[in-house]
Amino acid sequence: MLAGVLVPVSFFLAIFAILYVYYTTRSKERLALVEKGVDANIFKIDPKESRLNLVKWGIFLISLAAGVIGGYALGAVIDEVVAFFTAILFAGGVGLIIAYIVLSKMKEK
Repeated sequence: MLAGVLVPVSFFLAIFAILYVYYTTRSKERLALVEKGVDANIFKIDPKESRLNLVKWGIFLISLAAGVIGGYALGAVIDEVVAFFTAILFAGGVGLIIAYIVLSKMKEK
């Protein structure tokens, strides 16, 4: 009973701690740059680069979904857990390779 409550609470506390450390460290870095007189615009993301990241994540997530479908189909032949992990990891890797090829062609244009 206690584990049923403790696990989700600790999960959300861990997520909160990670985000807290990330944002406080980021603001400290920016304040240190401003104190030294360095331009803090190095943290700004180019809108074109942001769109390319969306394309990369989209291809990757679509390939993961294809991996889940492939794992379901492969589960009839081999152990279901092995089938899902293998298919998801394989499809995710293929998706990242495809995203690299697509993004390199988009950057050439």
